[in-house]
Parts: sequence; structure tokens; C-alpha cells
Amino acid sequence: MTESGTVERIFTAPEAEAEMEERTDVEAIAGSGLRGDRYFREIETGTFVEWDADEDRHDGYDLTLIEREAVTAIEREAGIELAPGEHRRNVETREVALNHLVGRRFRVGDAVCRGDRLCEPCAHLQRITQDGVLQALAHRGGLRADVLEDGTIRPGDAIEPLD
Repeated sequence: MTESGTVERIFTAPEAEAEMEERTDVEAIAGSGLRGDRYFREIETGTFVEWDADEDRHDGYDLTLIEREAVTAIEREAGIELAPGEHRRNVETREVALNHLVGRRFRVGDAVCRGDRLCEPCAHLQRITQDGVLQALAHRGGLRADVLEDGTIRPGDAIEPLD
């Protein structure tokens, strides 16, 4: 894998715990997230919204990404098969080492983002999927990122580091 890759699939959920819906494109809005997603600034009904309406939005909630290769690896190594979007991440990627984008600016489609931190799996994900997913996805559960410049993201779009 390299520091550049492509968008494979896009998913959003309209509210916490709702099934992830596959999208043909999504509008990424700086400081707000993905339009129509549960963590979008105007919705903010995600499971992990922990701030008050008068507080500044926390970093790392605009979008999440996961490597398609990690999803394939847990199936092969642990026998854990996740249905499309069941990983609860917004953007599924191919051929990009997401861990290398922590702290860096990168372009995904037309949007410019900054990698905030790893998106480690949580007990909530394991509760709604299956036992063992938490351990299987440890350190390869993806990336939490912030949108710095608006843009549209579509399957097939490039993901490229900017610095």
C-alpha cells in the first residue's frame, strides 16, 4: 500500500444506530462533515456525540475512512465477514495506508481533509456486528478526519496526501 489510493465506496447513516446507506456521492462540508450523515453539524445524532450545542465541534467527527484491505484481512484471518457498510465508516478506500495520514492534510475527491487520529474499533461496533471484531480491527480500524475545504466525494476518486 502507498500514501495514495482511491475511494471504493461511500456510506452514511441518517441517525445513530441506523443502517449505513451506500451513496454514489456525498458533499463534504468544512467544519460540518458529510451532508446527510449522523455526525453532520446540523444533525449530530451519532452515538458518540458528546458535546453540547453551544460547544465547538470536536475534531475527528467529520468523516471516517477504512481500508478495504483491512476488511478483507479480518475475513481471511478471523473469519469475520462484514456486510457493506457494517464497519460503520463513511469511506471505504483501496491501496492507501490510512494510518500514515494521521496529522496530515490530504485530498479525497474534491475535498481537502486532515487526518485527526486512528479510528479504533469500539465495543459498540462489536455489539452490533459480532464477537472478535474489536480485536480483529485493532490498529486497522481506519482514520478519523476533518474536512478543511468543501468538496464532493465519489467512488473512484483519488486520495492523495498534500504535505
